[in-house]
Amino acid sequence: MKIGVLGTGDVGRRLASGLAGLGHDVTLGSRTADNPAAAGWAREHGGHHGTFADAAAHGEIIVNATGGLVSLDALKAAGSANLDGKVVVDVSNPLDFSQGFPPRLAVPEAGSVGEQLQQAFPGARVVKALNTMHNTLMTDPARVAGQHNVFVCGDDASAKADVADLLKSFGWTDRQILDLGVLSAARSVEPLVLLWVTLSGTLQTTELNFAIIH
Repeated sequence: MKIGVLGTGDVGRRLASGLAGLGHDVTLGSRTADNPAAAGWAREHGGHHGTFADAAAHGEIIVNATGGLVSLDALKAAGSANLDGKVVVDVSNPLDFSQGFPPRLAVPEAGSVGEQLQQAFPGARVVKALNTMHNTLMTDPARVAGQHNVFVCGDDASAKADVADLLKSFGWTDRQILDLGVLSAARSVEPLVLLWVTLSGTLQTTELNFAIIH
């Protein structure tokens, strides 16, 4: 499958590497076509790199791995015509580091980044997922033993099914994938990252995740 990944930070490169390792045809997109991190990734993994628009045009599925505060601008640069009809997996969190660490949550007027992107690009099929864990766990859930969860929400049932299939290819099981319903559930999911940051600091590890016991 052709997949476009927007964002060349740790999260974007980790997801792009995991997807390329599964045999997908991946383009890693950034603001400029000559981004050194994207070019280095493409050389190492045999993928492609280019602008946000290049990655979005290439992908049958788009992964938004940009920072939540710049995600809207990134998708505007990608272009609505390159997003229409496509699944957009939003793994972003609207973290504000302007006053140092720990970050604050900057809640968009729409209620969440996921909803903000869906409102701005109604032709896209936005699904929130993978934003409540460290990037190493996203593509390798076995790093944390036992039963733990990845949350998914979105307004398009078939888009969520496509994302679930992608998650399963990374090793997530049906039992671990927890569908929270419509995209407005992202209002609950995005703030969880602040708890994750606190727990990671307290426990001195990034290999942790949330488990829902019921």
